[in-house]
Amino acid sequence: MNITGILIAAVVVGAVGIIIGVLLGVASEKFKVEVDEREVLVRAELPGNNCGGCGYAGCDALAKAIVEGKAAVNQCPVGGSTVGDKIAAIMGVEAGSAEKQVAFVKCKGTCDKANVQYNYYGIDDCVKIAAAVPGAGDKSCSYGCLGSGSCVKACQFDAIHVVDGVAVVDKEKCVACGQCVAVCPRGLIELVPYKAEHLVQCNSHDKGPAVKKNCDAGCIGCTLCTKQCEFDAIHMDNNLAVIDYEKCTNCGKCAAKCPAKVIK
Repeated sequence: MNITGILIAAVVVGAVGIIIGVLLGVASEKFKVEVDEREVLVRAELPGNNCGGCGYAGCDALAKAIVEGKAAVNQCPVGGSTVGDKIAAIMGVEAGSAEKQVAFVKCKGTCDKANVQYNYYGIDDCVKIAAAVPGAGDKSCSYGCLGSGSCVKACQFDAIHVVDGVAVVDKEKCVACGQCVAVCPRGLIELVPYKAEHLVQCNSHDKGPAVKKNCDAGCIGCTLCTKQCEFDAIHMDNNLAVIDYEKCTNCGKCAAKCPAKVIK
């Protein structure tokens, strides 16, 4: 091959490259999707866990919703007030106040408290046990923690572990993303105010005798706690004591009077 052929090939390749580059540049301008600059800035402040605790399908979706005014600037439970303040500054609004919440497991039926109906050996997953195993687990109480850790697997923050047969939340690690709440097949986990000091560690709606038959640490529906509260903050809901955290002053009188000691 002579030098002329090489030069011609180089020119052709170079020309094709230039033409393609120009066409790509034109196409990128013609078909580009306009993105609000604030959306990029907001997304940069979000932690990127994509846990869904905010109610949106990840941080990108939340950033878009915030800019469009569909979500609050402090809606990210992982980022908390610090991230909320930064996003509020980007959006030019007040961050507002969002009370920190944490997950709470409404069960005190540890291995020494909960009665056993049979010895179970098999699937180590609460969701699968609840769906497939007769009686839904080895514990007699049909409301209690199954103890197989579906919530542990769902938590991205190492904030929940099974201790002595019952899931326990580490308040300092919990970011209230709600993944454990969503996965628990018995609806045992709820989000409560971080500052709440008195919580009912039971979810059973059985009457007293049935509760005692199944567990030594269940609410027996005696109503003594409701009679002690001076702030109308605790009521019975189908045999189970329920605390209104907005009214509760953490005086502790309900816990002191509870004969079953299920108010934490």
